Amino acid sequence: MSIKTLISPSLTQEYYCTTNLNIYDASECIRLATQAATDRHLRITSTHQNTSITVCLCEDNYPGWLSIQDIQFLQPATITYQPQVVSASEIQQRIPEIIAFTQAAKMQTNYYLWGGTVAPNYDCSGLMQAAFKSVGVWLPRDAYQQEAFVQTIDINEIQPGDLIFFGTPQKATHVGLYLGEGCYIHSSGKEIGRNGIGIDQLSEQGGQVSQSYYQQLRGAGRVINSYISNQQ
Repeated sequence: MSIKTLISPSLTQEYYCTTNLNIYDASECIRLATQAATDRHLRITSTHQNTSITVCLCEDNYPGWLSIQDIQFLQPATITYQPQVVSASEIQQRIPEIIAFTQAAKMQTNYYLWGGTVAPNYDCSGLMQAAFKSVGVWLPRDAYQQEAFVQTIDINEIQPGDLIFFGTPQKATHVGLYLGEGCYIHSSGKEIGRNGIGIDQLSEQGGQVSQSYYQQLRGAGRVINSYISNQQ
């Protein structure tokens, strides 16, 4: 089936989503990789598939598969995506809004969703990406990408709005947002003891979730600029 029979051509080579869409990690469209919120831009990178097409999200350069059934929710973009340049000082001024976003997300009924970047259900890095995006700052999609993107700081010098990374010695697999006073907010799965967004202590003295993640602590980083896809 040709993609040309399903969607109008775009002179900009980009499309925008008319509703929230799921982006999958394989052509079978079973396992979620990420999500594209309404109005988000993407590029189609394959021209014909039977059940799905490959796409690349413009804002964070993230690849994935879109179900053929969801092509109806794409419209040609008349203007290409232009990344917003945000300075480190501007980002710091927006930290209270970023923190407020995560706390408002926590107040909604939610659960941990692998690949979730759209309210109300997020994965860990999806919550971070959505929170910063809410003030015009784009982060890369996954925890290990976010860790590589931020400015590394000493864990003893963390400030509210910094990202805290957890995982193995080889790779970051989880991320949270530092709130101050030894606490951070994050979305975690039920296998750790909670299914959704919560606040935990950055200490081995906390509850089950705090203890589990503290044992996997890798370090912290500060967001000092907004992601621009051609940087990577």
